[in-house]
Amino acid sequence: MAGALLCSGDCRIRNVPLLADVERMGQVLSALGVRLTREGDILDVNASELITSKAPYELVTQLRASFFAIGPILARLGIAQMPLPGGCAIGARPVDLHVRGLQAMGAEVQIEHGICNAYVPGANGRLKGAKIYLDTPSVGATETLMMAATLADGETIIENAAREPEVVDLANFCNSMGAKIYGAGTSTITITGVSQLHSTDYSIIPDRIETGTFLVAAAITRSEITLSPVASDHLIPVIAKLRDIGVPIIEEGTDCLRILPAESLKATDIDTLPHPGFPTDMQAPFMSLLALAEGDSIINESVFENRLRHASELNRLGADIRVKGNTAFVRGVSVLSGAPVIGTDLRASAALVIAGLAAEGKTTIQGLRHLDRGYDRLDMKLQQLGARILRVNEASADAELPNNNSNPPASVSL
Repeated sequence: MAGALLCSGDCRIRNVPLLADVERMGQVLSALGVRLTREGDILDVNASELITSKAPYELVTQLRASFFAIGPILARLGIAQMPLPGGCAIGARPVDLHVRGLQAMGAEVQIEHGICNAYVPGANGRLKGAKIYLDTPSVGATETLMMAATLADGETIIENAAREPEVVDLANFCNSMGAKIYGAGTSTITITGVSQLHSTDYSIIPDRIETGTFLVAAAITRSEITLSPVASDHLIPVIAKLRDIGVPIIEEGTDCLRILPAESLKATDIDTLPHPGFPTDMQAPFMSLLALAEGDSIINESVFENRLRHASELNRLGADIRVKGNTAFVRGVSVLSGAPVIGTDLRASAALVIAGLAAEGKTTIQGLRHLDRGYDRLDMKLQQLGARILRVNEASADAELPNNNSNPPASVSL
């Protein structure tokens, strides 16, 4: 959606999920003068009347991804005013890499009173190609600078770039509009700037983290499910760890996965790393799974410094997890028991849903505002798989759960 700001014509984006973050990003773009129309999973974006360079503070501070619009706005208008971002409280995630990269491309950038003010000096107000090295392979910085460079004058090289599939997808989207981006998916991305981009009709990739979440949900409930369409090559570390734990997974073609019940769940160790390592967004769901595995597991969170708060909530369900710094020591237990818990961030909320599916009794989870930011009607999809799961108002948390089958695998109240 931020990338569509680079184009002054119509952009059609397909396979867009119903997420709170998508709605919030739409509000940000609308405030910038962008016209948006949605029908089902199709989103039409027209940024021909991108007339303001200032994004609304009250929206950007609630959604970190909206800060990524600073690159396209600066590239289109030569000036941008973007409040510092918000989102899940899982770590500092500063924007210094974004700022230094834009400065390397000739922008003057100042941060005052929580606002990032950027402009391009000179008569044409156009960014210039540059060679940029990222201290860390930040997905957000890579995407921001890659988008900004598409309309820059000359060639931009981003070294130590993030290699995530989402970076590749954004590059492919921009290229479908006429950008010249090479090397996405490697640690060096080269962008040759063009003067303008044209309309496109583009389908985004399946969400690898949602796919992984359903795989873990099936594993913890000893269920057999088939997932399609998926991008299995984006899930190599997740599939490998599930197999280490003892979960059979069959790849049926390039876009279909079938997971079978495990005879037993075995402990394993996990280190989160930038892609192609184990994704930090799957750390919390796997902690729920390992809480019921036989033996001791160690989970080291090396990407974000404040992303183990769900451990204490899992312990409320009967897990045996000890946290020291950014490392969680998980001793598997034979059973989890339902309890009221709170989702502290997006993936933590999903982890608690997964744990609740396997726990005896009823689990009531608060904090769904986090869950809805990154999962498209997760409760409804789980219901279709036979889970006893019900979304209720907080005052109705004692509501009876639906009976979806004779041997329900879940007992969760949301």
